[in-house]
Amino acid sequence: MTVTDTEIDTATEPSWMLCPRCGAIVYGKRYERAGHVCPECDGHGALTADQRIDSLLDPALVEPIEYAETVTDPLEFTDSLSYIDRHARARAATGLPDGIRCARGTVDGAPVVLAVMDFRFLGGSLGAAVGEAVTTAAETALESRIPLVLVTASGGARMQEGILALMQMAKTSQALRALDDAGILTISVIADPTYGGVAASFATSTDIIIAEPKARLGFAGPRVISQTIGETLPPGFQTAEFLVEHGIVDMICHRSALRDRLARLLRMAADRGRRIPATELQPPIISDPASLPERDPWESVRAARELGRPTTLDYFAAAFDEFVELHGDRMSADCPAMITGLARLDGVPVAVVGTQKGHTAAELTRRNFGMPTPSGYRKSARLLRLAAKLGLPVISLVDTAGAYPGVTAEEQGQAVAIAESLKLLAGLPVPVITVITGEGGSGGALALAVADRVLALENAVYSVISPEGCASILWKDAAAAPRAAKALRVDSTSLVRLGVADAVVPEPAGGAHRDPATAAANLRQALRHVLIGCGSLPVTELLARRHHRFRAYGTIRPTIEEFQ
Repeated sequence: MTVTDTEIDTATEPSWMLCPRCGAIVYGKRYERAGHVCPECDGHGALTADQRIDSLLDPALVEPIEYAETVTDPLEFTDSLSYIDRHARARAATGLPDGIRCARGTVDGAPVVLAVMDFRFLGGSLGAAVGEAVTTAAETALESRIPLVLVTASGGARMQEGILALMQMAKTSQALRALDDAGILTISVIADPTYGGVAASFATSTDIIIAEPKARLGFAGPRVISQTIGETLPPGFQTAEFLVEHGIVDMICHRSALRDRLARLLRMAADRGRRIPATELQPPIISDPASLPERDPWESVRAARELGRPTTLDYFAAAFDEFVELHGDRMSADCPAMITGLARLDGVPVAVVGTQKGHTAAELTRRNFGMPTPSGYRKSARLLRLAAKLGLPVISLVDTAGAYPGVTAEEQGQAVAIAESLKLLAGLPVPVITVITGEGGSGGALALAVADRVLALENAVYSVISPEGCASILWKDAAAAPRAAKALRVDSTSLVRLGVADAVVPEPAGGAHRDPATAAANLRQALRHVLIGCGSLPVTELLARRHHRFRAYGTIRPTIEEFQ
């Protein structure tokens, strides 16, 4: 006997079905246990709103959220069937009052308000009831000051409700803006498909966008686009994989891992405001210029460029308790040379950002040799704004020869992207700690380093221009790079003496590449110590100190404050 995707719940065993994605014959109960994921093609089938709530929320703590009654047929609309009759049939078929369920509960103990759309109800279309439900869920999250998670599946605005359906886009966006202003985390989970007015409002205006594999998301459907422009669309157009590559969604998450991923993000939001406890341990940093040895600047340059040095991703994995990477600039691209995400340091949630090189020729090429494009700086700006909204300290790791100097980068506004990052960091109302882990190249590095504390690893360098570039311009000979490095004073000891860096983090004997684990442990302890000192400052004092730090450069030697 063959049963459909929506009939599995009541089917008697043995039950077999055709996968709605690949057409394979699969055992129904196995399909159901896997959360409607096909064991043959891994296709993610549709879930009802109730099934989705059951799969995500802790069962003992689910509280349904009721929303106000809305107009049913404002236009007295009729096509082949009256809207009143069509709506009644959808109610009878789904058991839902409209195309959404809302509930309050917990995900692995982390509190949340959940709103889940159901595509079975008139294609998950956005009408007055759905808009009211999403708005009510957002207002519940605002009142309770807990995160809001939206699970979307929709064909767009409900035509039968006309202009009032269109107004739901503004209504729900207004509700999410209130959560932004209140510093409350919002997350959307994109199920297949999510189009039209839902895609252009609450589905994509959350802090974090998670998409299920191959879920489709877009404003206009592919058929409309293809007919309008008269072109064949590229393979995978509007799928989750396509959207990650083009910077629209933060991550793709398999349904089997979705609950755990949400729980990690929600717990980070719940734990914000935690502080690292003070310790008697001596941090592995040297802030006294007199205690720092003289260094050969050119040898520091060579060491900073050592291919085996730990990268930003290496440090995020080894020096932090956990790390969840966020992708994309929400505009056009996901720059692989810029890494952003949320992490924990000694249990304290932090926002992290850094430039990424690599250990092999292939990875260096894929990561653009650690040189960010404008989309990279716009991606980091997204992370910085999220940190400000949630009140999370920012830790940035810098290892780049500089911003990418290409034609495309100039066309996309490289200078503007860097300028915006500098200005954003100048007024960011949370502690900012920067570590120069390798190369700190010019404005491309400074765009992540307008910070309250700047540390430099022992073999790191930081300069207005590369020694080779300086040598070529001033000595007309790139071979004079060692002489230029010495003249520019790029080494970590000079950086502390010039007041640009606050302290040096020692590396293992021979350099960080000789013992990456010890290098990561030293970095962790240094960051822990600095966070203790910065975390308790009132915002006004934090910003005043940051302003004074950069205001003084070039006029008087900046005062290097001792770490308390």
